[in-house]
Amino acid sequence: MTATTDGPAGPGVSGTKNTTRVAPPAAPAAQESVTALAERTAARAVDHLLARQDEAGWWKGDLDTNVTMDAEDLLLREFLGIRDEPTYAAAARWIRSQQREDGTWATFHGGPGDLSATIEAYVALRLAGDQAEAPHMTRAAAWVREKGGVARSRVFTRIWLALFGWWRWEDLPEMPPEIIYFPKWFPLNIYDFGCWARQTIVPLTVVCAFRPVHPAPFALDELHRDPAHPRPDATMAPATTWDGAFQRIDRALHAYRKVASRRLRRAALREASRWIIERQENDGCWGGIQPPAVYSVIALRLLGYDLDHPVLKAGLASLDRFAVWHDADTRMVEACQSPVWDTCLASIALADAGLPRDHPALVKAADWMLGEQVVRPGDWSVRRPGLTPGGWAFEFHNDSYPDTDDTAEVALALRRIQHPDPERVERALARAVRWNLGMQSRDGAWGAFDVDNTSKFPNRLPFCDFGEVIDPPSADVTAHVVEMLAAEGKQHDPRTRKALAWLLSEQEADGSWFGRWGVNYLYGTGSVLPALVAAGLPTSHPAIRRAVRWLEKVQNEDGGWGEDLRSYIDSEWAANGTSTASQTGWALMALLAAGEKDGKAVERGIGWLAETQREDGYWDEPYFTGTGFPWDFSINYHLYRMVFPLTALGRYLHGDGLERLARRVA
Repeated sequence: MTATTDGPAGPGVSGTKNTTRVAPPAAPAAQESVTALAERTAARAVDHLLARQDEAGWWKGDLDTNVTMDAEDLLLREFLGIRDEPTYAAAARWIRSQQREDGTWATFHGGPGDLSATIEAYVALRLAGDQAEAPHMTRAAAWVREKGGVARSRVFTRIWLALFGWWRWEDLPEMPPEIIYFPKWFPLNIYDFGCWARQTIVPLTVVCAFRPVHPAPFALDELHRDPAHPRPDATMAPATTWDGAFQRIDRALHAYRKVASRRLRRAALREASRWIIERQENDGCWGGIQPPAVYSVIALRLLGYDLDHPVLKAGLASLDRFAVWHDADTRMVEACQSPVWDTCLASIALADAGLPRDHPALVKAADWMLGEQVVRPGDWSVRRPGLTPGGWAFEFHNDSYPDTDDTAEVALALRRIQHPDPERVERALARAVRWNLGMQSRDGAWGAFDVDNTSKFPNRLPFCDFGEVIDPPSADVTAHVVEMLAAEGKQHDPRTRKALAWLLSEQEADGSWFGRWGVNYLYGTGSVLPALVAAGLPTSHPAIRRAVRWLEKVQNEDGGWGEDLRSYIDSEWAANGTSTASQTGWALMALLAAGEKDGKAVERGIGWLAETQREDGYWDEPYFTGTGFPWDFSINYHLYRMVFPLTALGRYLHGDGLERLARRVA
């Protein structure tokens, strides 16, 4: 169980485009200079952040996603027969609190209702005892029917319903466990999928092979347009199209199921079981994220593992650690926990804000981060078998899937801290640099978890409609690695220069960069500009000037910056949205790196941060600015609203922490 320091965000309402960028103007500070404003605001933020550090040295903010995490937790308990009334009641309170006035549930604050999220939330509330006739339930059911009913929901939602007989297994896409045997050069082998999808798909092939049905406690006729014919007839796309081709592949896989060798199927299930168990972490979880853990528990249960078996006991216990109790009666489930990411970002923010390099909080954080370095091979080594480990993962326990992004940011944090054992730090940094360089893709850029994970086939499978399932290079991750390489004196290395050329080629026509892991163009641009300058590009470079003009153009009237997640599907939303502290921090970090400290945009941005900061040093930020899958899965990191504004304020006051250190050494 995880205690929380953040209150729950209330239910969102559907937003509209902020095309005029008009917001209530910030009240002018009476004769207070920008420097004084920044100092006061930064000091409050430093105090707040220091107070939130765990005794062990790490930071971790709540990680909000959406209520499907909570719904699937209850569905899992129901399927396993481990119903717990207090847990059901506490989860139901959270789910109800997130329902919108129109009866739906969104996947991010202020977003539109989402069909799959609404169906899963509705079913979870029914399991918790809410009656179908209750007003909040009838509104939800009516909206579901209006949008096409269960038949229009995503595959994962219908898999959960199939577990209880609410949907037919025969009407789901097929994914046989025999894919575990596909060699890594073969299309659609499991290593063609991104690590998060791979960890989910392998156990799901087991579940789909068994096609279990737990007796349903009630019917769900109210979620179908026509309960007598819940699956409307669908026409196949032309065979000459990719959609048509993969629809026919799926039809062939359904036919294969009827003739598959039982011996081969049993062997594939055993191999999948071995694969799953080998990737269980020491804390019982899988990959440090909730979805693979849930499906792995179900798969192993179907394979005959008793609930008291050590593997399943540890797995179930790990899922409880994803629970955040907002109070004694309200329980939210995190999809993941982000202590390494939060700790390195907090350390950078505090160091850049002027905290002494040997401050006890920073040294304690460095000690904890050093202990988290992954020094054994993982799935990444399938494509890089000779590469020495040395990365960091995102979570408390995830030795199978370190990522280049966390590794880069941890290295940037450690370089800022004066640790009493500098040789230990240097050894860790050398391993990190070597590992990250070894994870560079052919085009010169970096994906997050794997090398050259760019096959176009996985995303086309009918089974994979739940979001991004591959891990191609992205501008934000590549920028962070470039910034780290520059800090380690490798700005002239040919591999760094190749990455720099890739980043320049990825700039959008308007001057921005796409943000894969944060929302969106503000995140991409806020990541890339500091990297370009760190790697030696002059601030007069045309790419940097284009980005500066874009940032100035998209600044909101109130002085902040904001961007709605709908920018992933509609370009009119690019850098368009209510101002947030985290996104304002990204924009300021970019402008400061570009030499715009004395510019009007920076002055107004700092003014907005100062005016919107709470007395306790915190910023309220209900909006989601983190990205799991662009558009399909969104994240509200509760520490983003602290670490990025503080980093920007610190750099305004003192300059970049590494630049300051380099000047001191020189």
